[in-house]
Amino acid sequence: MAPLTPAEQEQHQALLDRLDIAQVPRPFRNPNWKPSQRRNKNVKQLISESTRKEASVMATQSNSGATTPLPATSASTDGSQTPADGTPRTNIAQAAQNLSTLVLEKNARAAFTSGPAVTYTNIESAPSLHPSQQTRYCDITGLPAPYTDPKTRLRYHDKEVFSVIRTLGQGVPESYLELRAAHVVLK
Repeated sequence: MAPLTPAEQEQHQALLDRLDIAQVPRPFRNPNWKPSQRRNKNVKQLISESTRKEASVMATQSNSGATTPLPATSASTDGSQTPADGTPRTNIAQAAQNLSTLVLEKNARAAFTSGPAVTYTNIESAPSLHPSQQTRYCDITGLPAPYTDPKTRLRYHDKEVFSVIRTLGQGVPESYLELRAAHVVLK
């Protein structure tokens, strides 16, 4: 190709400048965009908010008039304060809440006599036996295991782990099953 003359170079540069899209102003946002009216919170905000709420509830329960006696000099007869002479007055709302909790726990214990008592107020309960909660993991790698070897009954993640399982020596698959508490001892 023959070299361009200065006039052709200027004409070519003018054409490039006219077709250059980098010079076209592009706003960052769509001019019709409006922010959402709903405010989304991140996990940190949700946790701190719930912790703050629980702390305030615990503070009001532990510092209520039902638990803190006042000195005998400022005795009140309107029922809002606890006298210091040892005759406690109970907060009726707290007593009703505690009573309803106790009734719920007693009914739950009567209905389910075997195993630990499962109530809304305790977290000690047996693991779920529902099939959707039973996630199976590979006996070799610990990754999720969608497959089971029919010969050794070991769970595996993929074909590479399957080839490793097939090369295991005598008695090794039984030790893996024993770790999972799935071994069978025949007498």
